[in-house]
Amino acid sequence: MAKSGLGQDPQSTAAATVLKRAVELDSESRYPQALVCYQEGIDLLLQVLKGTKDNTKRCNLREKISKYMDRAENIKKYLEQEKEDGKYHKQIKIEENATGFSYESLFREYLNETVTEVWIEDPYIRHTHQLYNFLRFCEMLIKRPCKVKTIHLLTSLDEGTEQVQQSRGLQEIEESLRSHGVLLEVQYSSSTHDREIRFNNGWMIKIGRGLDYFKKPQSRFSLGYCDFDLRPCHETTVDIFHKKHTKNI
Repeated sequence: MAKSGLGQDPQSTAAATVLKRAVELDSESRYPQALVCYQEGIDLLLQVLKGTKDNTKRCNLREKISKYMDRAENIKKYLEQEKEDGKYHKQIKIEENATGFSYESLFREYLNETVTEVWIEDPYIRHTHQLYNFLRFCEMLIKRPCKVKTIHLLTSLDEGTEQVQQSRGLQEIEESLRSHGVLLEVQYSSSTHDREIRFNNGWMIKIGRGLDYFKKPQSRFSLGYCDFDLRPCHETTVDIFHKKHTKNI
């Protein structure tokens, strides 16, 4: 891919920086990230084009935009084919104490009106804060544009003193979901260790720590207690795949 070779005004500089990063990611075969940078860089170039009156510069900008758009379109087609073939894989690394990774931020890209059924496999939906995590995840699922009708949860049964609390909490979540027209099916397994979430539109997300990747807030009145985009996270890895079909747990 050609170098950006843009001017020195702030918008041109920003576009050059983003597009340089796009080319680097492209050369490393990190296509999902490259596509995002190409699209952002193209938007910036279009803004530069609007403010450019010199015909020669406008012609050069159009040529550059066209080249980047062609490359972005080729990457987009490649990723679509990867999804069709069940080979798509994207990885997100959440650093220790990182913020901005609420469930909405992490899953928004993969939720649309075609999502009607969800499978969650997480052995640690036991303690109070884990039950609240699951509740928040369910709240996200019943919001638009999703049309979720069934949620399947496979978890492990707490064998200690909190077993009653776990069962009671999941029952209350089940009743609340039912009032919104959503069926929650809970199964328990003593041998489950996997942590993955699957949507019936083909997306599968595996989180190293499951839904429990948020740190405990400093206090009940600290930022991040309510808004999980502001809540610091534990270090973990998120792997995202796309398959034509999902299997039942």
